[in-house]
Amino acid sequence: MAEKRNYNRIKAVLAEKGKTNIWLSEQLQRNKTTVSKWCTNDIQPTVESLFEIAAVLEVDVRQLLVSSLNN
Repeated sequence: MAEKRNYNRIKAVLAEKGKTNIWLSEQLQRNKTTVSKWCTNDIQPTVESLFEIAAVLEVDVRQLLVSSLNN
């Protein structure tokens, strides 16, 4: 089985901000399961959703992504 790659840092940024994925799902009015899957990198949010997440968390959208230079 292939190793699961992390593409986003949503969970880490939430932790840095002292917020939970449930809080994020409420702010975005999104399904809690969907947000949970984003946080575990099981699925990836759309680019549009990444910008919404960044706005809610008051961070640059680039902070939500794992750098391609580190891979």
